[in-house]
Amino acid sequence: MSSKAPSSRTPTSGTPLDGIELVLADLDGVIYKGAGAIPYAVESINAVTTRVAYITNNASRTDATVAAHLTELGLHVAPEDVVTSPQAAMTLLRELVPPAATILVVGGDGLVDEVTKAGFTVTRSALDAPAAVIQGFSPEVGWVHLAEAAFALNGEGTTGDLPWVATNTDWTIPQARGTAPGNGTLVSAVHTAVGRLPVVAGKPEVPIFREAFRRFGTERALMIGDRLDTDILGANRAGIPSVLVLTGIDRAKQVLGAVPQERPTYIVDDLRQLHEPYPETVVTEGPGVTRTTVGTATVRREGATLTVESGSGVDLLRAGAAAIWNSGAAIYALDVPAELYS
Repeated sequence: MSSKAPSSRTPTSGTPLDGIELVLADLDGVIYKGAGAIPYAVESINAVTTRVAYITNNASRTDATVAAHLTELGLHVAPEDVVTSPQAAMTLLRELVPPAATILVVGGDGLVDEVTKAGFTVTRSALDAPAAVIQGFSPEVGWVHLAEAAFALNGEGTTGDLPWVATNTDWTIPQARGTAPGNGTLVSAVHTAVGRLPVVAGKPEVPIFREAFRRFGTERALMIGDRLDTDILGANRAGIPSVLVLTGIDRAKQVLGAVPQERPTYIVDDLRQLHEPYPETVVTEGPGVTRTTVGTATVRREGATLTVESGSGVDLLRAGAAAIWNSGAAIYALDVPAELYS
């Protein structure tokens, strides 16, 4: 028996920005790669009429340095518009140690700056009997710094519960030359030495989102990111919608195979599509057949087999992702055509 043809509807959901009071934009892979801006990112963000905050797990630079870089790229940014994982980490640290405590810092200027502004004393040595260890990414972090963290967390006089806060645990970081190891790899090295995990401030954990909500006075926010396991997972945990932009780490293959907790609200090729109507997903059921249509693309599912009926580009990825996500099956249990992920 033939199934009912997919119905054609005019998009009714508006743009991803509709009803939003605060845009939270990730940096690496969203605004820039290395020192240079990603095509269309600057003009698209400048066209946003609501408040924009820049939310980053990168702990190697200060908020003022980040704001200066973004300003050089053509954005209108003040330091207070930048929400960093070290800033969120300070809120956690204040709950764990006394004021003015000595903190062993593993990281760069961005982390040192926030620890100092929070009124703590910075040390780089476990011999100074720190009250806690805080760890963040910096290209200069090496074995000697990781060893000091391990010495402090395992050292004489500690009971295995010395507070350890990580700004973030991103496994990778996008650079102009490609993908490089991130803070998660450095945290893992210390974890291997001490046998426990830190408290984490940055995405995908909620503290960095709470820091942004508190600072800007609203939770009606939209997260824009390039990573499912940090930006999108974090937004879902914080209870806000999200946009995955395909200019950074995660691309079509990762989107199609995303687990429920890491699925974005919207998928865009680049940030120009923030300002464009987002097509709704139309699902048409028939005997043994389910068709999923998004914009100009339609994907048919018969049992475990997916077939592209029409469309290309980001609409096809949107339709394919919706078909897979709504199937109730893991992607490895489905026959997925190469057009969807290539």
